Amino acid sequence: MLAEKWFELKRWSPHRFQKETWQAIIKGASGLLNAPTGYGKTYAMWFGILERLLAFRQSQTKVSRGTYCLWITPLRSLSQEMVLALNRVNNDLDLKLDIALRTGDTTLKERQRQIKESPDVLITTPESIHLMLAQKGYASRLKSIQFVVVDEWHELLGSKRGVLTELGLSKLKDLNPQLQIWGISATIGNLEEAKQILLGKQDGVIIKANLPKKTQITTVLPDVLEKFPWGGHLGIHLATKVLEIVNNSDTTLIFTNTRSQAEIWYQQLLRLQPDLAGILALHHGSLSEEIRQWVEQALHAGTLKAVVCTSSLDLGVDFRPVDTVVQVGSAKGIARFLQRAGRSGHRPGATSKIWFVPTHSLEIMEGAALRYAEQHQLMEDRIPYIRSFDVLIQYLVTLAVSDGFRPQEVFSEIKSTHCFESISWEEFTQCLLMITQGGKTLDAYDEFHKVVIEEGVYKVVSKKVAMRHRLSIGAIVSDTMMTVKYLSGKYIGSIEEWFISRLNPGDTFWFAGKNLELIRVKDLQAIVRMSNKKKGLVPSWMGGRLPLSTHLSFAIRHVLDQWQTSAAQEPEIFFLKPLFLEQQRRSTLPSNEYLVVEQTETKEGHHLFFFPFEGKFIHEGMAALIAHRLGKAKPYTFSVALNDYGFELLSDQEIDIKTAIANGLFSVENLSEDIQQSVNMTELARKRFRDIAGIAGLVFQGFPGKKIKTKHLQANSGLFFKVFEEYESDNLLLREAYDEVFDFQLDYNRLLNALNRITSQKIIINKTDRLTPFAFPIFAESFRERFSNEALEDRLNKIIAQLE
Repeated sequence: MLAEKWFELKRWSPHRFQKETWQAIIKGASGLLNAPTGYGKTYAMWFGILERLLAFRQSQTKVSRGTYCLWITPLRSLSQEMVLALNRVNNDLDLKLDIALRTGDTTLKERQRQIKESPDVLITTPESIHLMLAQKGYASRLKSIQFVVVDEWHELLGSKRGVLTELGLSKLKDLNPQLQIWGISATIGNLEEAKQILLGKQDGVIIKANLPKKTQITTVLPDVLEKFPWGGHLGIHLATKVLEIVNNSDTTLIFTNTRSQAEIWYQQLLRLQPDLAGILALHHGSLSEEIRQWVEQALHAGTLKAVVCTSSLDLGVDFRPVDTVVQVGSAKGIARFLQRAGRSGHRPGATSKIWFVPTHSLEIMEGAALRYAEQHQLMEDRIPYIRSFDVLIQYLVTLAVSDGFRPQEVFSEIKSTHCFESISWEEFTQCLLMITQGGKTLDAYDEFHKVVIEEGVYKVVSKKVAMRHRLSIGAIVSDTMMTVKYLSGKYIGSIEEWFISRLNPGDTFWFAGKNLELIRVKDLQAIVRMSNKKKGLVPSWMGGRLPLSTHLSFAIRHVLDQWQTSAAQEPEIFFLKPLFLEQQRRSTLPSNEYLVVEQTETKEGHHLFFFPFEGKFIHEGMAALIAHRLGKAKPYTFSVALNDYGFELLSDQEIDIKTAIANGLFSVENLSEDIQQSVNMTELARKRFRDIAGIAGLVFQGFPGKKIKTKHLQANSGLFFKVFEEYESDNLLLREAYDEVFDFQLDYNRLLNALNRITSQKIIINKTDRLTPFAFPIFAESFRERFSNEALEDRLNKIIAQLE
């Protein structure tokens, strides 16, 4: 076997799971491979494919040119890594395979070469597959594909990009019923479901590597414990301790949850240690491809001491020099944390070392919780999207743009996917009506007559429609981005329009590790020059608000349960003991056994604090629900504050919470109706609809470099939403908007489970004369809108002095 030859060449021994995968692929099976990061999942897949491919070639008297394998990855950085990994074997064994890369950064010249010459292996993204399906004659080019590998399948599964992948696979299976499909995943809980979604109706196997991956989790503890912490306050003050870690390591990846946080940490580390200039880099998705590639190449070469990054370097990338990872702030999920930890020690038998840097004292608990979760193999499920009609409508136009389609054939294909297995013919017909005449209400407008029917075939005949559609393919939505360029025209990266709109010419901001002065805004371009000023705004990006996962919430509550027993030996719990004792002295420590509710009166009013430990999203929905139910008995006006651990209802009147709980405040009875009445569902659905309208092609996002402004997109999508609400209430896209609010934004099922758990707990109501250590961080959240960060710190320090 080729594998044995290559492994002998490298003086390596293959793992059992690698051999099992090779044999399964050689026998013609499809399936899902689950193994720890750094143990050779790529080679487990690649050698099985190579054996099948070369055996196929030897069986042919004449080998026709064609692409035999599609390797799908979720990130461009991972695509580059795959090219290097597959070509390593290709070159070592002199196989002379043409392994090509196609992403949004691939040049037009290379794309045209790929169309003419059909590389043997094409590494690409879900969006690029749909772009290929939008080309004339796609069937003749893609029918040769025998293997599809979906790398980091868990990352795609919980998004509409996973729906794009499902639809693309359904078409490829139609072109070649013998297609072998394999997924690769390291961190996922619902393996069986993930396999079924990937393969559709096809049978398959799960190969799970039972190999222990050693992960060393260390929490960076501050010198002094703050008994009254507040969110975001502590992190940057630990930068000197992070520098000690960096200086004692070869290469360190410093992960942050948001791009703005990455910019802040990059500047702070350079300010504290200027000699890092040139060997400290910054990497996130808004930087130019040139900058990101330079960072990735420098990481491979081992010339960088550290890189401050976001999820842009989360997945699968093998940077051998990296021996240490730092996570700034809560990763919000166990799988995400361990995925990032796996960037260090990225080889068999090596220990992944990760340091957790809390951003406030209570977050220190998560260090112990993560260690417990890792030891007990707690891993989150990835929840798939179903009935995503916006993606289906886009897909139908994609097929119409190329060679056209017959509805009955496509209907049977999409019914084989998990996302659309429940779709009815009537619903499918509504989708067809949307692309041919804009549905029931937009038929008077020619721009929605995108597809025409010729002899039963649905086609796009307008070149303008075809061009616009190809530019809009994809399911990633964000605010309109503005390009940032120097006066010379050199591209630096992109920033969301809403941030630049706050600036005036002459204002400075930090971006790409540089202080830039805004000169002017032209169309959607921010023209800048370097500034010598020491201060500047830090851009913030929408979408950085992550909720605490269910499993991590459970692990934190477990730590609180055990803090006086075995868990007390954990360094984090030992350090936090004075805070816990202070909480016990003033109230009760929350736990899995009971829910703590605190009543406190301050000059701001009457506070109710609840501590379910279910994450921000659930607390947001729960706070609205409880406020609504309290308001049924007596009219109240509430303001709400929340964090991952609890939430606050503040009123000018005292609330009889004991009676309210006795009357079913946390009951799941009539939950659906109460949720819909407690939040402005229409407004939430309207916001969700904007993204849906963009994916479905109702709203054109604009041409490259000439994107339509956000306020215009909002106005256009808002108009459609209003029309559908009034005249077509059964519109599939409108229904989808409400369903997504319910399922994802409000996370109804998790809220239901949380309320069921609370009703089984003992509820302790404590009246406190002053704020407790657990209540103070929630109380502090309400001040963020009223003070700048500097004034906020001063104000909160005065309050803390009064509490102690």
